[in-house]
Amino acid sequence: MYRILRKETLNPQVTLLEIDAPYVARKAEPGQFVILRVQEDGERIPLTIADYDRDKGSVTIIFQEVGATTKLLGSLEAGGSIADFCGPLGNPSHFEGVRKAAVIGGGLGTAIAYPQAKKLFSMGVDTDVIMGFRSKDLIILEDEMAKVSSRMFVTTDDGSNGTRGFVSDILKKLLEDGERYDVVIAIGPPIMMKVVCDVTRPYGIKTIVSLNPIMIDGTGMCGGCRVTVGGETKFACVDGPDFDGHEVDFTQLIRRLSMYRDEERESLDRHECRLGGVLNG
Repeated sequence: MYRILRKETLNPQVTLLEIDAPYVARKAEPGQFVILRVQEDGERIPLTIADYDRDKGSVTIIFQEVGATTKLLGSLEAGGSIADFCGPLGNPSHFEGVRKAAVIGGGLGTAIAYPQAKKLFSMGVDTDVIMGFRSKDLIILEDEMAKVSSRMFVTTDDGSNGTRGFVSDILKKLLEDGERYDVVIAIGPPIMMKVVCDVTRPYGIKTIVSLNPIMIDGTGMCGGCRVTVGGETKFACVDGPDFDGHEVDFTQLIRRLSMYRDEERESLDRHECRLGGVLNG
């Protein structure tokens, strides 16, 4: 069992848990993920590592409560525990030779972008951070990102934080004004990552995206996480999660991510019915 050391509600939809997992923390790097089960008979779900503390032996995960398993996970409190916490899995991000970078996080993708920015900034890289959310009340990790960036830009779809637009708008303006990056890292909804790649392509800027397709075992055996990159089939769990965004088939990725939407809805309905029964009982 893996003990929950800390719980924090980042916004009405997003929860942070710090897990006591010293063996995972010892090897964890930005870009990697874990696969966990809340209960022994529960569903296996992958979550990208949002932070880690080797001295403390802890790993932080940040997730949105959208399905039955994430809602169950979000119902736990500090002092509780989860059954399994396997990792680190996947390939860590590599930043050799990078002197100037832009790290872009869209919505919950900001939680995955944070360790990337933190690592780059610790290496002395000139790091611009761009974060985008639907509205002001959904902004997360603003203070944390400010500490690991040379400049930070936060935008919202509705302009409720004073800056209206998309992350791609800010990136496009920076590039048009003459900024040049050795690498752009974009993490968020697939359509956001696709648009960012469309912005950087004419400039020939290396653009890395982190993909989160359907994943089951995390070892490349099930084939569920297959994606097409550069015309070849890759498996996100062992070949990624980081890929060259200019080579990703985003149309296929978006289509596959929606394949089990009805089943996910049914699972959530069953979970909520059971939960309601317990509360009313």
